[in-house]
Amino acid sequence: MSASRPVRLSLIFLAGSLIFAPAARPQEPAYKDSSLSFETRAEDLLARLTVEEKILQLCNDAPAIPRLGIPNYDWWSEALHGVARAGIATVFPQAIGLSATWDKGLIRSMADVISDEARAKYNEFVKSGVRRIYTGLTFWSPNINIFRDPRWGRGQETYGEDPYLTAELAVQFVKGLQGDDPRYLKTVATPKHYAVHSGPEKERHQFDVAIGEKEMRETYLYAFKEAVKRADAQSVMCAYNRVNGAPACASGPLLGDFLRKEWGFSGYVVSDCDAVNDIYTGHKTAATPAEAAAQALKSGCDLNCGRTFEALKEALAQNLISEKDIDTALRRLFLARFKLGLFDPEDRVPFNQIGPERIDSAENRALALKAARESIVLLKNENAILPLRKDLGRLAVIGPNADNIDILLGNYFGTPSRYVTPLEGITSHIDRKTKIYYSKGCDIINPDRRFFNEAVEIAGYSDAVILFFGLSPKIEGEEGETQDADRKTLDLPGLQKELLEAVLKTGKPTILVLLNGSPVALNGVEEKVPAIVESWYPGEEGGTAIADVLFGDYNPGGRLPVTFVKSLDQLPPFSDYGMKGRTYRYMTDTPLYPFGFGLSYTTFTYGNLRLSSARIDTTENLTVSVDIENSGPVKGDEVVQLYVSDLEASVSVPLRQLAGFERIALNPEEKRTVTFVLTPRRLALINAAGACVLEPGKFEISVGGGQPFKDAPRGAGKVLTAEVDVTGQPRELEY
Repeated sequence: MSASRPVRLSLIFLAGSLIFAPAARPQEPAYKDSSLSFETRAEDLLARLTVEEKILQLCNDAPAIPRLGIPNYDWWSEALHGVARAGIATVFPQAIGLSATWDKGLIRSMADVISDEARAKYNEFVKSGVRRIYTGLTFWSPNINIFRDPRWGRGQETYGEDPYLTAELAVQFVKGLQGDDPRYLKTVATPKHYAVHSGPEKERHQFDVAIGEKEMRETYLYAFKEAVKRADAQSVMCAYNRVNGAPACASGPLLGDFLRKEWGFSGYVVSDCDAVNDIYTGHKTAATPAEAAAQALKSGCDLNCGRTFEALKEALAQNLISEKDIDTALRRLFLARFKLGLFDPEDRVPFNQIGPERIDSAENRALALKAARESIVLLKNENAILPLRKDLGRLAVIGPNADNIDILLGNYFGTPSRYVTPLEGITSHIDRKTKIYYSKGCDIINPDRRFFNEAVEIAGYSDAVILFFGLSPKIEGEEGETQDADRKTLDLPGLQKELLEAVLKTGKPTILVLLNGSPVALNGVEEKVPAIVESWYPGEEGGTAIADVLFGDYNPGGRLPVTFVKSLDQLPPFSDYGMKGRTYRYMTDTPLYPFGFGLSYTTFTYGNLRLSSARIDTTENLTVSVDIENSGPVKGDEVVQLYVSDLEASVSVPLRQLAGFERIALNPEEKRTVTFVLTPRRLALINAAGACVLEPGKFEISVGGGQPFKDAPRGAGKVLTAEVDVTGQPRELEY
């Protein structure tokens, strides 16, 4: 033993003899022992807390426990389309734009980048001693509610109106956020808002959705189930509204029967912010904060965004809950923190090595540009007015969204290190000899006419006009973010339609570029505008992507993830959650632009549709193959879409349902075969009792670049169809 290291000795008496031995080192608490299982460590930590400490850990801003060396942690962070509200970060297109890419691989790559930046930020925050809101690793994203009505201000946060498309993208997003390390989570993803939640915003704190299990499963629950079962989402956020009389955050059927029992969810449930408070102030199913907190906790809500769970102490005293109920919730929360490696040595967790150089890096910006390009949907291109020449003599750029950072970012956004507006993108693309004339023209919503005549004037002496119109996150969004949150009309707001008509009267070639988070109606002007481009809220590289499309450096391949109706006359009341007449799955009217629609600068020819068999049993898969050729002049992306129609269903079913899709890139004259495998689940229906059943009968299979519409918009390609007979006995399937 080295003489340079002092040894503390203790006396030990053995058989009457006095001997000296080194003192035993204090045993490390089990919760700090990273060699033990997370479950063992969580139980040990749980056993060391007082009831008061436990209760405070069930609120989103969980305080430190200094005596145990537990730092404070705020569970609230956002990452809808990039790390949000935490400083510099790569800002990708808003979620509705991401869904317009129909690109599962892109969504996975983007989510992986987001989680890299999240870890890089967290590592720097911890080094600086910063542990406040928006600096953690538990992200309240993605929003996978169904965008059932275009008036909803938060529809921009979703992946659109289709449950299957939403689920497929959500699975990739959740996997990308949480990572694939065999031991640790990179971050925690939190699909929200569970469930049956999509406006109206101002009624969400007291609104009761009365809906049957058939429609719940058919439309509103599917994406959540897939995110839990296929992507292993570690958290779910419960919604504000009631469902069939019970607040979503105190609903036994939602949180217990569906989520935990049927789907096997083992993570934690967090309330939407102050949703537990709503239980007694809005929904009034509880008379006091203690009763509200008890209802939520007993039903399966583990974490309260807000302070109402502090009343659990009173609920415990009133025997409304037991300490075991508190332990059940807190155990789930501690398990998440252990899985994130928050209590482990720095060198044990691989993600602790991710540094700040990864934040909004050149590579990440390139991916943001790719996402923005892929999100753009060409809705109209009469006489091939697009792409524009770069050597125009004079070009007029007009509109309130031409040089506006707000329309790049949407809501729940981060701060890009730099950004490109549409005007800046055009300026960098156009020939140096081309003169660009810019005028705001009008405000998005205010009837300000100061620049109206100026805009019409510059349009009149230009060779072409690009109008940047649409909406803004300032007029559509979440309650509290905007004055009205939801939209009362689908028309272009303010003076935009009037200015559009005035510009069209000049007779100059006019391109309308829409920037918005939800559909707009263009009745009265749509047929007059030669070209229409939908670009959503396109993120930090949005201006570059738009210019790439306008001048032909990129061939647009995005497809609509939501139906553009002609007017509100085609829709049921906003507060009606029944699906009759809503979305492409149930709407019998002809829309302005259908779900799945989008044009290209090239053409794609479909041929040789073939099924593995014209007759299958209810136990068999069906393989569907089709050949696609780029029969046009330039390289382009095609989104191959497969729809299923049950022609002989015993109950009411959707007119057609998306059952497969793939985005592919083809060079001119290149041909590729795309194959889909339809499992029995993809042909099944939800019956009146809420069971998932594959019934024998005839089914129509449609494959093409869009839906099998009789009145398809101009430019829509041919869709191939075939029928298959399903035989055998009705078969009940796992939902």
